[in-house]
Amino acid sequence: MADNNDIASRAKAEIEGMAKEGMNHPSTKPVLVGAGIGAVAGALLPFVSLPLGLAVGAGYAFWQRIK
Repeated sequence: MADNNDIASRAKAEIEGMAKEGMNHPSTKPVLVGAGIGAVAGALLPFVSLPLGLAVGAGYAFWQRIK
């Protein structure tokens, strides 16, 4: 359980940092790029919608930053 709390606390710290610093935070640009790639994949793939692709892409990029 300690590892899960560590991941949760890192995620919270990253989200707070991204909210406060905006584009100056080092995680903001990779997460936005991931969201863009996911949105393009969502537009191209017939079984994935654009918003779902955007959310999954951003989530994956965020996960890569906090793990």
